Amino acid sequence: MKSLDAKLADIRANPSSRAFVLADAKDADMAFGVRAPGPRSYLAQRGARPAHFSPEVWTRDEFGCRNLPEFLDIIREVVHQGIVDILLMSAYVSEQLSIKEGLFRNSPVTPAARANDTTDVWAIRHGCYTREPSQPFRSASIDHIQCGQIECDRTGAEFPGANLGLYSVTFVNELAQDREALRWFKEFREEAERKRFRYFLEVFDPNVDSGIPPEKLGEFINDNILRVLAGVPEAGRPLFLKIVYHGPKAMEELAQYDPNLVVGVLGGGAGTTYDAFKLIHDAQKYGARVALFGRKINQAEHQLAFIEMLRRITDGQITPEEAVRAYHGTLEAKRIKPHRPLDQDLLLTDQSMSYSGGASLRTTVEVRNNPLAAASRSVGTDAAGWPIQADGSPDFAKMTSTQRHAYHRARLARQFS
Repeated sequence: MKSLDAKLADIRANPSSRAFVLADAKDADMAFGVRAPGPRSYLAQRGARPAHFSPEVWTRDEFGCRNLPEFLDIIREVVHQGIVDILLMSAYVSEQLSIKEGLFRNSPVTPAARANDTTDVWAIRHGCYTREPSQPFRSASIDHIQCGQIECDRTGAEFPGANLGLYSVTFVNELAQDREALRWFKEFREEAERKRFRYFLEVFDPNVDSGIPPEKLGEFINDNILRVLAGVPEAGRPLFLKIVYHGPKAMEELAQYDPNLVVGVLGGGAGTTYDAFKLIHDAQKYGARVALFGRKINQAEHQLAFIEMLRRITDGQITPEEAVRAYHGTLEAKRIKPHRPLDQDLLLTDQSMSYSGGASLRTTVEVRNNPLAAASRSVGTDAAGWPIQADGSPDFAKMTSTQRHAYHRARLARQFS
């Protein structure tokens, strides 16, 4: 069984479950073109792949972006690491890795593909598409995602490609626009049900001025989601949601509404490392059970270490602040120059949560009697100086900040040496 299916089953069966689904979005080629693979400051262990550039025009370092073979190498490393539960790709990249290579065949990671590409993700250089109200569009067909052909053989239960997709809707608070977006969504849902294709639903904030104050966008999005899904029986509903995190109140309002509705958050722009770690921590604290990070992972100085920190946070083993310090310790040990000094990387900054650059408002409140906050008992101390439990595993709940920092620096030094 894939880790995604096991975790979703546990989440739905157990309201106090700590299970958390982590997804890496490597589908940026559906939005950014040449820039999609990200900066070449980070490459997989295999290193640089051949590229042909005329020296009288530019140098390879000057160009700065990874090419597709280098991008695929990173995806392979992330899948082999086995920490994320979902790897989201474009239909083409999924075909190369899922169908032709069989990368996910014996992996706990579930492959997924972006099933539509609304115009608000058309973030190409010198273009103006993202400044226009989002229009529905689908480049990929379900059959192409599932089996790489115009029509799949449906006599069996399995498909060689991905059988999970992301479908995106952007509400702009304009009747004709939003009605058209939902008409396309309805057609997709019905086709997906007929073809046994699973999907999760991404709901972006308006990519143009909607007339809604930023502090009210969470309510606007929540009501739209619940209104739309009220007309959809279980057979056609998404596995989970992916939305902008609008703060504790909006998250708890949606998460508590229906125990069968699994809510997740999107990562938004790159920002500081603390932005990413604080976002996933707060979202989980107030009800999210899924996080899908794209740019935050793809632009990290060391993607595997960054992903591991995300997982350690959701497992309750480390705080966001401690994770930033441990992550910088890993970069230092590997002699990788961080994008920012540690003191600057510990700052919380305003985050862009859409491809068009619109920012969302986030607030913080204190929640008491959180069922996920139960602490474990410490029964001893490790030889290295941090508390341990009866089975010899580290007791993170009893560690001081200094002990946690020392533990994770030692562990990561061993893992990534």
